[in-house]
This record gives sequence, C-alpha cells and structure tokens, in this order.
Amino acid sequence: MKIAVVGTGYVGLVTGTCFAETGNTVTCVDIDAEKIKKLSSGTLTIFERGLDSLFHKNIKHGRLFFTTNLEEGVRGAKVIMLALPTPPGEDGSADLQHVLKVADQLGPLLTDYTVIVNKSTVPVGTAERVRERVAKNARAEFDVISNPEFLREGLAVEDFMKPERVVVGTRSERAKKIMEQLYAPFTRQGNPIIFMDERSSELTKYAANAFLATKITFMNEVANLCERVGADVDAVRIGIGADSRIGKRFLFAGIGYGGSCFPKDVQALAKSSGQAGYRFAILDSVMEVNERQKVRLVEMLEHFYKEGLTGKKIALWGLAFKPHTDDIREAPALYIIESLKKKGAHVHVHDPEAMENVRRIMGDTIGYGTEPYDILEAADALLIATEWPEYRTPDFDKMASLMKRKVIFDGRNLYDLLLIRELGFTYFSIGRKQIVQ
Repeated sequence: MKIAVVGTGYVGLVTGTCFAETGNTVTCVDIDAEKIKKLSSGTLTIFERGLDSLFHKNIKHGRLFFTTNLEEGVRGAKVIMLALPTPPGEDGSADLQHVLKVADQLGPLLTDYTVIVNKSTVPVGTAERVRERVAKNARAEFDVISNPEFLREGLAVEDFMKPERVVVGTRSERAKKIMEQLYAPFTRQGNPIIFMDERSSELTKYAANAFLATKITFMNEVANLCERVGADVDAVRIGIGADSRIGKRFLFAGIGYGGSCFPKDVQALAKSSGQAGYRFAILDSVMEVNERQKVRLVEMLEHFYKEGLTGKKIALWGLAFKPHTDDIREAPALYIIESLKKKGAHVHVHDPEAMENVRRIMGDTIGYGTEPYDILEAADALLIATEWPEYRTPDFDKMASLMKRKVIFDGRNLYDLLLIRELGFTYFSIGRKQIVQ
C-alpha cells in the first residue's frame, strides 16, 4: 500500500518506519528542509530505542522516502496520515493550525479515493473540521478518520509492532476495510482493532493519557503523605498494585510526569471540557500536584542545606523526561535546573542521550559531563531525575571518593535503603524513609 505520513516528529517517524517495515511504500513529508535533508541522508533526528535499524533497513530497501513537497508526498497514496504537532495554545487548548493548514492543501491533491487519518492527538470534533476543510477543494472522494497513537516513548517501536489495541474512529465501511488491511500484520496475535465513531476515538486518546497521568499523580500524593506519617510508598504500591482492579503499572512515585503527551493532553482535555460547560475537577488537581512535584527534590535540598544553596555544586543525573529517549519536553529535570539556578547553585548535568537538546536551550549556564562520574567532583549533592539503567548500579565507592558530601536526592527511588545506609550515604527519596548519616 502507498502511504503518506505528513509530519516527521516522534509519531510520524515511528509510524512511517513501522508501516514501511511491513512492506508498504511510505513517504514522509515535512516543511523543515534541514530535517528532511538529514533523514534522506540516513540520519535520524530523534533517539528512540529500536528505531535506527528499521529506519536504515527500509531506506535501503526502497520503502521509506522523505520530501518537503506535499504534492509529491501524497501522490498515489491510498492513506494519508496526519502526524502534525498540536501544541497547547495560550489558553491551554490544543492548537490545530498545523493540522488545518495541511487539510486546506490536501483537497486539490486528491486524485482517487483516499483515507485521511488523524494520528495527531486532537480535540473531539477535529475529524469533522478536517473533513470540511478538505471538502472545500476536493476533486475526489475521501474519508477523514481518527486513529490515535498509544506509543510509549522509549518503547514506541515495540508498541507499534505489537499493539495492545488499535483504535479507529470511522463510520465508513470503505475506510474500515482499508484500515483492517493496513493493520493486519500488527494484529495477527489477536489484539483487537476497535472501531467506533470519530468523536469517541478522539476522546479515547485524551481519556487514556489523562487517566495514566492521574494514576501517577495519585501515587505521588500518597508518597508525600507517606513521608509525613512514616509509611513506605514502595510497600503501599505493592499492596495496592496486587489488586487486579488497580494493577501494578504507573504506580511508581517520583517527581511528576513530563514528555510530549501527558502535560498537553491533560491540559487540553481540561480546557475542552470547560468549553463544553463541564469542569473536569480531577484534572485541575492533577495539573496542580504535578507542577509542585517537579521541584520536590529542590524543596528537600533546601530543607537539608538550611543555609541556602548559593555557591553549592549540585550534580544532576538524568535530563530526558524518561529513559530510552532524548525527549526533554516538560521534563522535570528542566524545572529542577531552573529552580536551582535561581537559588544560586552551580548545576552540572549528565544524560546518556538528552544533553545536546538541553545544551541548545541552556548553553553554558550549566556544566556537562561526558560520563556520570565527571560531574561528581566536589559536588555538595547528587540529584537523580531520570531512571536510566546506568544509574541503577553505580560505583558507590567511586562516588563517595569524588563527592564533597555523600548526599543523594533520588527522584526515582532507584536504590535500596539498607544498601545505602551500609554505604554511609545520606539519602532522600520520594515517599520512603530518609537516611541521614
């Protein structure tokens, strides 16, 4: 099948590459000429585990192409997927300008029946708006459907190739058959393609992300209570996670959620609910708690160093909002860094993949280490913001020899409390007992 994917961000690149992997001919379109130049020459513009090998394989076999020309990209395509950014506007609602601009351009380019797919996370009713914009200048039959993505950054390729479910919003039998054919290679093991109307599909994506963000935030509130009453959030997590109605996933306490999806989707759903005349009160609380939680480590650090943080050297491990990605959008680490800088601390950072993205934003206002231990020399404290595997079993003796004070503030609860006590570190984590040596 000939497929066009408009937008070469995180969703677009993963989507295009994975569809090419099952034998489709895919052309990815983007207005960013520099990005298209890099992709065409075989250089990935994002880090996503497992994507690199599939990307190069499908370019080599002539199934994956890139262009800045929309007309060229969609020519002959049976399916056109819109994987365009929908950033939050000033009022918190999803900004649809990129989606609607492309919709205006597509009508005259259609020469045969085409399925136009919204892969972007969009407010309820967007499929209808796109349909109206395309129809103004359309020269051929088409359907506009909703097909939201449910990809976890760091595991996106695995999620795409083996989806738990595929959600398709359409009332067109013609479009249904094409989508069944397109997704057949990914659903052979019985995971369902769930068909519904377009509006329900659009809301399903928002509801899923908002629920997961709520689950994370609830556990962070439990963790904050644990610190005050002397309970252990890990024990509580295990106790409630054994209940099949609750489940084990997304119950780990930490320093809040970030990334490209949860923050903007929670905000957009709350805003669209308000526009519909309904106050989604839970989401207001989720956003409020998450903002506080992002800088929880700084609060703990200030409580420990009562004399203030001016002149203190603070080392920070982890910049990406989660491991196995270089995505720093809404990453708690960025909020931590800005807060520390305002309080006069000297911040030095390490991350296996995300340092260049941070350097483009912060320049030389902070220090960078090639290796995790590079930034520990004479550090007054180490903060951990991302649970990268290489941070889980570090050389604690080497850390102790380098640091000015053996103090760790762990925002991801990586270390065993008994081990840390035996090693002589002062250790603060989220929702667990504090160890002060």
